[in-house]
Amino acid sequence: MENKKRLALIDLGTNTFHLLIAEVDAHKNITPLVKLKEPVKLGEGGISRGAITPAAYDRALKTLTYFRSLLEQHQVTEERVMATSAMRNAANGPDLVKDIAEQTGFKVEIISGDQEAELIYEGVRTALEIGKEKSLILDIGGGSVECIICDGQRILWKQSFEIGAQRLIDKFFITDPINDLAIEAEKEYLREQLQPLTAAIEQFNPCCLIGSSGTFDTLCDINSLKNGIDRQQDSSPESELSLSCYYEMHEDILRKNRDERLAIPGMLAMRVDMIVVAMVLIDFILENYAINKIRVSAHALKEGMLQQLLTQQ
Repeated sequence: MENKKRLALIDLGTNTFHLLIAEVDAHKNITPLVKLKEPVKLGEGGISRGAITPAAYDRALKTLTYFRSLLEQHQVTEERVMATSAMRNAANGPDLVKDIAEQTGFKVEIISGDQEAELIYEGVRTALEIGKEKSLILDIGGGSVECIICDGQRILWKQSFEIGAQRLIDKFFITDPINDLAIEAEKEYLREQLQPLTAAIEQFNPCCLIGSSGTFDTLCDINSLKNGIDRQQDSSPESELSLSCYYEMHEDILRKNRDERLAIPGMLAMRVDMIVVAMVLIDFILENYAINKIRVSAHALKEGMLQQLLTQQ
């Protein structure tokens, strides 16, 4: 491991905890060694009441104890741990940060929505060439949704909205399958909450939607398997999703119940409910903002953390 170091980046999301362990050489070439996502569901049962439930708290500590063992196994020399919406807003978030430090040795940084948006942009830029056209990056988390209007050179506008999929489930996913009234209620809510985005879209006119990981990854997995392609064999961090394929899946997923959704090849159990309200959100954006293309980035916050760490060294 001469002139090489091993870094670990951990993103403590509201739905999923992500771990990336990478080896970096003297020329800053990156070799990923471990890429893991664990469905901790930190926001389940408590996010809409501003608290992390005891069960979710326990899942967080167990998962981070496991992550610590992986870091030791891979002889990691540097680590960075960031937490987002659930810990940002929960009354017992600071307690969890303290317990994580005591039980696992991880020092958690709770980042703002603005920082989250910036890091997502940096992560997406490592996955695909944004180019000169203006794009809207959309990252649908469990607690918050980050919207970034950008080109390949810079962020033109950004905002984090506390309307993530777990919050939308708590508000609108009352019947399964979701009914038309709930879909309309969610869209009305989004119209109100996303007014700053609507104004920014009018100002900058992005023509491409870049979906960042999460729901978008799952949609690409489903679409690929339908066409006989296994994306696990393809390491490319960018995928394209045609609007017609998106709408076909949209109609299909929204009319199915949980068991039927779970039976779809490529569907993840951790995403099976969140994908419903997330697709209503994606539909709202496509419907209202005259966007004619979807690209998907497999990279998001943790890859942005890695880029930031490398530029600081």
